[in-house]
Amino acid sequence: MTVDLNADAGESYGAFTYGHDQEIFPWVSSVNLACGFHGGSPDRMLEAVRLAKAHGLAIGAHPAFPDLAGFGRREMALPPEEIYALVLYQVGALHAFLRAEGLSLHHVKPHGALYLQACRHRDTARAIALAVQAFDPKVPLVVLPGTVYEEEARKAGLRVVLEAFPERAYLRNGQLAPRHLPGSWIVDPEEAARRAVRMVLEGRVEALDGGEVPVRAETLCLHGDNPNAPQVAKAVREALEKAGVEVRAY
Repeated sequence: MTVDLNADAGESYGAFTYGHDQEIFPWVSSVNLACGFHGGSPDRMLEAVRLAKAHGLAIGAHPAFPDLAGFGRREMALPPEEIYALVLYQVGALHAFLRAEGLSLHHVKPHGALYLQACRHRDTARAIALAVQAFDPKVPLVVLPGTVYEEEARKAGLRVVLEAFPERAYLRNGQLAPRHLPGSWIVDPEEAARRAVRMVLEGRVEALDGGEVPVRAETLCLHGDNPNAPQVAKAVREALEKAGVEVRAY
């Protein structure tokens, strides 16, 4: 059995260093790099691409709402045409750096509020899917299973990669628990590792509001801005391998 372990990364901006890329990259198999809208200035994007290349990681684009001050975590009521354009713009920006380094784009995964909005709003999901299709219909799109986002990605004929979050809590409806709820973050590395193994081997995880949630996971996400992200990444990787799960990019 195999699973990809991805990290949201490359989110430093200009003179501001954010996240734990140096410490996390040895433990993951793919990364989602910020494209300048919620983090990642041009010089920092190049830096992140080169670091990921040095670690042999698969590199994906992590487009977001144009919300640098809010780190891309504030929803925006943008028309689908604008969402299409901003996703295509950001994917193209990262592609330029990848091409300069002799690399290709491995996948696309929206960031923060854009990702969560796509899970609930069909127009947003469709705009994202069509932007990826326009860039390259062979590029996979990472989605939350069981959502309109997954449906629209499949309608667009894209390769869909199903994602789960071992250090984020779920609700019984299968959605991620909003960040303002107590317990929405799993901060204990061993607990995150236990959840990761259960997600992959059993296809289930406990829900924050009671009961359990079915989970389908081809890739597991770790957030680089988690204060103890390096410890979580190490614990999750080691627990998966101990359970006989091979960690590699899809």
